[in-house]
Amino acid sequence: MSAKGTSGRKSGSGWRVAVLGGGAWGTALALAMLRAGHDVRLYARDTETVSAIARGENPRYLPGISIAPGIAATSDMAAALDNADCVLAVTPAQSLRAVLAQAKNHVPAGAPLVLCAKGIERDTGALLSTIVEECLPKNPVAALSGPSFASDVARGLPTAVVVAAREAELAAELAARFSVENLRCYSSDDLIGVEIGGALKNVFAIAAGAVTGAGLGASAQAAMVTRGFVELRRIGAAFGAKPETLMGLSGLGDLLLSCSSAQSRNFAYGLALGQGKPLAGLPLAEGVPTAGIAARIAAERGIEAPIISAVAAILDGKITIGKAVTALMTRPLKIETDI
Repeated sequence: MSAKGTSGRKSGSGWRVAVLGGGAWGTALALAMLRAGHDVRLYARDTETVSAIARGENPRYLPGISIAPGIAATSDMAAALDNADCVLAVTPAQSLRAVLAQAKNHVPAGAPLVLCAKGIERDTGALLSTIVEECLPKNPVAALSGPSFASDVARGLPTAVVVAAREAELAAELAARFSVENLRCYSSDDLIGVEIGGALKNVFAIAAGAVTGAGLGASAQAAMVTRGFVELRRIGAAFGAKPETLMGLSGLGDLLLSCSSAQSRNFAYGLALGQGKPLAGLPLAEGVPTAGIAARIAAERGIEAPIISAVAAILDGKITIGKAVTALMTRPLKIETDI
């Protein structure tokens, strides 16, 4: 069943798309939706951000990038959601439940809610799709993920992502409606796999950044990323993710991008951690809260995830980076393909 058929609202080439979140990723996706021919309304809690977007800029989050006219920015959530055909939730993972509680009386029934943040709820261990299903049971849930930097998408540089939903038809329709020149959207019916890949890659990006920042060398970084992917596959399998999903854009692709560039907030956080620099004031790194809950989930399910556990311990101040790497490098040897 198509999203239009589910919502029962108007048909036509363009949708009314509500974007919840005025940060770098929310603004970039709003621009992408505008290029795709949609009527875009963006909600930002910060009135200064709303005013800046109205002026054609968002210097706090996307410095030096012009914001094309046509995005209706507002600090009134009800106005942003009014008669929306689709909602993009671009709020941080740990605040998603609170935002949906505020939005639930304004989201039109049947309008797909597309998750554009990545993480696992720290207090409950819930995937973000579970939170949507609890808060908005009348709205189908989807997720947009993949190797993408906000600045690249905002500038219209070539980018490929995945749109996933449990119903393949909904995923395909969303992917088709979101795709535009230089933004290629593939579809998937493996919602859980896409969510797991997006959440855990942030933890491994912190690990890769920490190894780099500590000056342990490119070989150590490559080993960390490769073995991190093994842990991603283990945990993904435990949640029922499809192996091919984890090998794709939202798994391996996103992992490689996030673990190789300081443009990644999580890699940058790990880099500062490894260099012993102050962490206060750094951009939000979703991998920080995700590391602890992911380590707990792995332990509770009996899943071997030493890198995730090490990152959680480092962030908690229980172990140094040097000792963590030494512990990882002295683990018992086994067959390399044994996952």
